[in-house]
Amino acid sequence: MSEGKGLPTRDEAWALLCEWTETPGLRAHALAVEAAMRAYARHFGESAELWGLIGLLHDFDYERYPTAADHPFRGAEELRRRGWSETLVRAILSHADYAGVSRESLAEKTLYAVDELCGLVVATALVMPNRSMAEVTPESVRKKMKSKGFARKVNREDIIRGAEALGVDLDDHVGRVVAALQSVAPSLGL
Repeated sequence: MSEGKGLPTRDEAWALLCEWTETPGLRAHALAVEAAMRAYARHFGESAELWGLIGLLHDFDYERYPTAADHPFRGAEELRRRGWSETLVRAILSHADYAGVSRESLAEKTLYAVDELCGLVVATALVMPNRSMAEVTPESVRKKMKSKGFARKVNREDIIRGAEALGVDLDDHVGRVVAALQSVAPSLGL
């Protein structure tokens, strides 16, 4: 275990994600959210290791349990069974509005703020001429955000509420997440 009792190493977390998630797109989403969480941890002077683990594991149970009745609850049960940190478990539970876990810590608020935005940034990269993250700008993401027909499953209100809860300007927020994802673009297949 790394960085305190109950925290898995990055390798342990990745192994769990891969055990429970086979879909490349869901794995890429986990890597994107991990990168955004690490970038925000550095920005706020927090633990990039802990925040990265939260991002990496936030949806690890989604492929097996995609319903609101099960996700993220089944994942939380598995993390607790493994004896992993309740801080990690609580943050993961808090990212789903319907889970009934209020977002109190900065890490919890950040996870909520970056989750949907990562999906929108990746979707934007996929429609660029070269399907490249390098082509994505904060402006191109904001433009796509206004198009209701684009990436319909991405909840724009969650993105806006997330930035507000973090107390960050929406344009700065989009820019920080775009930069974070650009830094890991090869691992995202972009």
